[in-house]
Amino acid sequence: QVQLVESGGGLVQPGGSLRLSCRASGSFFSIRAMGWYRQTPGKQRELVATITTDGITNYVDSVKGRFTISNDNGKNTVYLQMNSLKPEDTAVYYCNADWVMTPKGKYDYWGQGTQVTVSS
Repeated sequence: QVQLVESGGGLVQPGGSLRLSCRASGSFFSIRAMGWYRQTPGKQRELVATITTDGITNYVDSVKGRFTISNDNGKNTVYLQMNSLKPEDTAVYYCNADWVMTPKGKYDYWGQGTQVTVSS
């Protein structure tokens, strides 16, 4: 069993910053990539940013230049530094671990979600 534990969400004013963290724990051999997705009521979950264990990153256009994803492979942890936050960034942010090799096979995993609210 693999668990993703997220932290760092909260309420921030427009223009402010937050840093999300997500640590993977449990029984696994490797993870191909980790990332962050977000979802608002009535909308589909959308990709925000991903990073491979080799450090290759991908961002949705709306966050480029404002958000930075990074990882610490030794700690199986991914971070999302969010700067210049806008009200439209308000959402539940979910951590994802992709292509996790476990003793029972390859699986994808999701965290429980953390609320980010950008409001004055």
